[in-house]
Amino acid sequence: MDSTWFRRLGGQPAGDAPRLVCFPHAGGAASAYRTLAMALAPDVEVLAVQYPGRQDRRAEEPVASITGLAEVVADRLAPETSRPYALFGHSMGAAVAYETARRLGGRGLPRPVRLFLSGRTAPSPRPGRGDRIPDDQEAIVAEIRRLGGTAGRVLHDPEMLEMVLPPLRSDYTALRGYTWEAGPPLDVPFTVLVGSGDPLVTRSEAARWLEHSTAPGEVLTFPGGHFYLEDGVRELADALEKGLGG
Repeated sequence: MDSTWFRRLGGQPAGDAPRLVCFPHAGGAASAYRTLAMALAPDVEVLAVQYPGRQDRRAEEPVASITGLAEVVADRLAPETSRPYALFGHSMGAAVAYETARRLGGRGLPRPVRLFLSGRTAPSPRPGRGDRIPDDQEAIVAEIRRLGGTAGRVLHDPEMLEMVLPPLRSDYTALRGYTWEAGPPLDVPFTVLVGSGDPLVTRSEAARWLEHSTAPGEVLTFPGGHFYLEDGVRELADALEKGLGG
C-alpha cells in the first residue's frame, strides 16, 4: 500500500476485516477520518486518502481537477483491489470516490463491494450549487463557516486559516471545473448518506445517486447538517458496518 497516498487509521484491524478507503472533503485531510476509524476498529480496516497540498504533503502541488485526482488514486489503489474493498467519500470526497470507482472499473479491475456517498448531490453535467464558490478568500471562508463543523470553527484562528486556505482554494478550483461525463452506470451497490439539515443537498437530490448504479441501493438520513458525521460517529459507523456486512 502506497503510504504517501493512503494512511491506515484506527490501529491494526482483525485479520478478516473488510477494507474501507475514505476520501476527505474539500480542504480536508486523511486525519479527518481518525475518529470514525477508531469507532470502526478493529472490525473494519480504514485507509484514508491523503491528497497532496495539505498537512505533511503541503509542499506538493495539489492535483488540479477531480478527475485528475481520481486517476492518480486509481493508479495507487489498483494493486490493492484483489482484496475486497469499499469506498467512502464525503462532500468533494464523494465525487472523487465515484470517479475513482469508474476508472477502476474501466480498467477491468475488481469493483468495490459498495460505494458510500455522503453529503453531495448526484453527478450532473453542471457544477453543483456548492461547487460554484468564487476563488475569493472571503467567499470561501464564509461558505466553510456556513457549513459548520470543525473546519468552520478553526477558520476563526488566523494561523489555522493561513494553513487551511491554500488547499481549500485549490479544491474549490477543482470542484468548479468538475463536470460529469455520461457513461454506463456502475454495477456496484450505493449507500447514499445525507444530513437532515444539510444546506448543500436534500434527501431527494442525494437519492439521484442511485440512478448511477445498476445494483440495489439505499439512502440514509442522519440528524445534523453538512458535517453530520462529526457528531454522529457511532451512528455512521453502525451504518457502514451494516453496509459492508451486506
